[in-house]
Amino acid sequence: MEGKTAGVGGEPEAAPARHKKRASEDGNLRYFLPRTGSSPAKPELGQEMASEGEALIEAFKSGQPSYTLTAWKAVPEVNGGNPVIVRQAIART
Repeated sequence: MEGKTAGVGGEPEAAPARHKKRASEDGNLRYFLPRTGSSPAKPELGQEMASEGEALIEAFKSGQPSYTLTAWKAVPEVNGGNPVIVRQAIART
């Protein structure tokens, strides 16, 4: 047995949906814990974590929120003669 639980009508329950990121964002996401003394009403970034998992574990241990950051820049995109301003992720350096 594979450890699946049965749902209504004996059908296996679907796995919970995970938050999906756009491919352009994956390498540009950064994870932070809050700076000491900051609050969700006035967030300030503190220690940067190497991964989402590390940020979640540290946030859980300390009872704090964690923050995810993506930096964007506004760039023009010409689409059939009509310029539109779109966001473009800034690569980490």
